[in-house]
Amino acid sequence: MLVVDDDDDSLTLMAYILEQLSCETCFVADGLAALKAARQHHPQLILSDIHLPQVDGYSLIQQLRADAGTRDIPVVAVTALAGQENRQKILTAGFDDYISKPFLIQPLEHLINRFIGMPQSAA
Repeated sequence: MLVVDDDDDSLTLMAYILEQLSCETCFVADGLAALKAARQHHPQLILSDIHLPQVDGYSLIQQLRADAGTRDIPVVAVTALAGQENRQKILTAGFDDYISKPFLIQPLEHLINRFIGMPQSAA
């Protein structure tokens, strides 16, 4: 799994949660690093913030979808953008799903399970 977020606190929280879920994860802090990591590691799932330095989440999803090597990787937006209008914009841009910050562990776990089929935990 690849997690893309430029906020250290968000990355720390996500790392803790994914460790509890036994997910093997790569963390990057900007869209350019995400593109490189996606092409190099071809993760099962990408969790990405929208507001990123260098290449934002919308540009990231466009570039991932345009590349034959990464177009089939599921990408979920994990962002503080809220509301139906933002959700629709995110999904229309090409993200496979959306979860808003702050998020609870169980909905994140269900979302991850939906895309990569990890076993449900007792958490």
